[in-house]
Amino acid sequence: MAEKRRKFDPEFREGAVRIVTETGKAIAEVARDLGINETTLASWVSRARRAGTAPAGVSDELERLRRENAQLKRDNKELAMERDVLKRCMVLWVK
Repeated sequence: MAEKRRKFDPEFREGAVRIVTETGKAIAEVARDLGINETTLASWVSRARRAGTAPAGVSDELERLRRENAQLKRDNKELAMERDVLKRCMVLWVK
């Protein structure tokens, strides 16, 4: 027997789309939290972006911040390695 389709009111749909666009969480994670199908939420977000009701600028800013964060982590790792090399050199120089 076929499943009965669930109906979601427009407020619920808008709220779910806002959660995805404003928090930057993955669609799969938000769908799991809300108890809805991932593809359903993805289609709502896609439809909202095409209609211009979802703020695309927020996701662009989020993507920029993610790239910047990744670059800062790489820089931090490199600086930590350089610091460790200098520490070893100082130990050898002091002896």
